[in-house]
Amino acid sequence: MKENGNILFSGVGGQGILLASEITAYSLLAAGYDAKKSEVHGMAQRGGSVTAQLRYGKKVYSPLIEPGCADIQVAFEMMEAVRYLPFLHKGSKVIVNTQKILPPSVATGKASYPDKVLDALTEREIVVVTVDAFDLAREVGEVKTANMVMVGALSAFLPIDPAVCEEVIRTRVPERFREVNLKAFAAGRKVSQ
Repeated sequence: MKENGNILFSGVGGQGILLASEITAYSLLAAGYDAKKSEVHGMAQRGGSVTAQLRYGKKVYSPLIEPGCADIQVAFEMMEAVRYLPFLHKGSKVIVNTQKILPPSVATGKASYPDKVLDALTEREIVVVTVDAFDLAREVGEVKTANMVMVGALSAFLPIDPAVCEEVIRTRVPERFREVNLKAFAAGRKVSQ
């Protein structure tokens, strides 16, 4: 676990990427790190690509990650993991949700979803950690908590105590959703340990 790092969150609108990056940023801040975050969600309402960039360390001056400098990518959908390949480097870790969300061209039959989409990562010596976040979220009782499953999986690679993340979830998630989100976080953490 590094004392500084660059984390890229990527996915499709509606997957809870922005909340996941917010929980991660506040957890790092609560653990004493400086953290800066930037997000792009212009097409989120239409199922488009959504990203958040998060940098942490002793002192961080910009939230933006240079190409080839992301240490960890948290990809909420498999093709989104590959879309941001230019941001990764040999040895980067990609925590990827195995859920497939078909882009319009695939859904209409004009294109096909690649069979071995994650091979583009492993061929470049990028460490791939697969997580069936949707299934784990269903097991804890709420499929909308797949984003907290992914935060749990990510937390195993961060230099902070998971109890810090749990406390941030308690303070940032509305009370009626709090317990199920904590269960989802724990389920995701088990996958990466």
